[in-house]
Amino acid sequence: MGDPDLHAAEVAEPGAVTVIIPTFNESANVAELLSRLTDSVPSRLPCEVVFVDDSTDDTPEVIGKAAQDCPFPVSVIHRDTPTGGLGGAVVEGIKAAGSDWIVVMDADLQHPPALVPELVAAGERSGAELVVASRYIRGGSRAGLAGGYRIAVSRGATWLTKALFPRRLHGISDPMSGFFAIRRSAVTADALRPLGYKILLELAVRCRPEKVAEVPFVFQDRFAGESKSTAKEGVRFLGHLSALRTSSPLARMLAFGLIGLTGFVPNLVVLSFLTSAGMHFLPAEVVANQFGVVWNFLLIEVLLFRDRRAHRHWVDRVGRFALLANADLLLRIPLIALFVGQFQLAVLPATTLALLTTFVLRFAATEALVYLPRRSSRSSRGSRTERTA
Repeated sequence: MGDPDLHAAEVAEPGAVTVIIPTFNESANVAELLSRLTDSVPSRLPCEVVFVDDSTDDTPEVIGKAAQDCPFPVSVIHRDTPTGGLGGAVVEGIKAAGSDWIVVMDADLQHPPALVPELVAAGERSGAELVVASRYIRGGSRAGLAGGYRIAVSRGATWLTKALFPRRLHGISDPMSGFFAIRRSAVTADALRPLGYKILLELAVRCRPEKVAEVPFVFQDRFAGESKSTAKEGVRFLGHLSALRTSSPLARMLAFGLIGLTGFVPNLVVLSFLTSAGMHFLPAEVVANQFGVVWNFLLIEVLLFRDRRAHRHWVDRVGRFALLANADLLLRIPLIALFVGQFQLAVLPATTLALLTTFVLRFAATEALVYLPRRSSRSSRGSRTERTA
């Protein structure tokens, strides 16, 4: 990496940095991490370290003991409720950061502390708002990823995110990286809605930094402990992707329509079963429609409005959603009659126009009456205690 003091000399003032480290049961790693940070960060680069801790072990106490030998201030924010996972922890750290630059890194030493000054220096040299430590540019390596399965999952996730956000991730070869530097001025913390541990993706999509630079890094082996990557985190990641992709009203409406189309499958299956069993087609259609409604509700809950579910009980949401879905049927028939009788449209275009009209109205009513945005973010924040270590 070269001489850290040489890198520091390249950093124009002001170049202070807050290093944010989310932790969950990392007591075996934090002493070595702080020791390496002490050796890596030159005295000319003002630095503070903020641990945001969701641990159930003695990690906060170990941090406090190890911090006594550090030349820079070290603080711990302990969260009793880990809202948003590791990404939510990083957002808490961003809100507490007091420096021009923020560096986010893991506690397991797979992200080399020696690269912290270079991330800031690269940003100052290039004028970038975001500097990503990348495994996928020349000089970088994913050597610390254990096994072909994790490598395949990482590559697949990278391909998927870049395919979904080609413009917003332009210039970022490693959107799955958890090691990066970002200017504090480029972050609007209240706009962030993290879910899981891929906070770089959240920042790049929602905050849209104007200029991005990259620095190669070699992904190291874990110093101690076990990986936090699990199947559950994979599901949360897919939910996070869906939430980001449908963050605009137009994207939400299109997704709402696609989900509605899939509801025809359970509807037709149940309708076929009931009519085959001898039920008249009219009551059979009413019953079958409810299965389509339930199907649509479940997908919308998981894929479209999962971040807006806390303000109403699920029974209330189901009732409101079902009422709107069935009202759609009652409204459509009078609309068709109106278009045919008053506007002299043929039946087919009148039906198409009625379908489009009720779809837009249903989407707007569902968003407004079932999934109103939360008026206060207060209830979403986990309780926390903060102290200087």
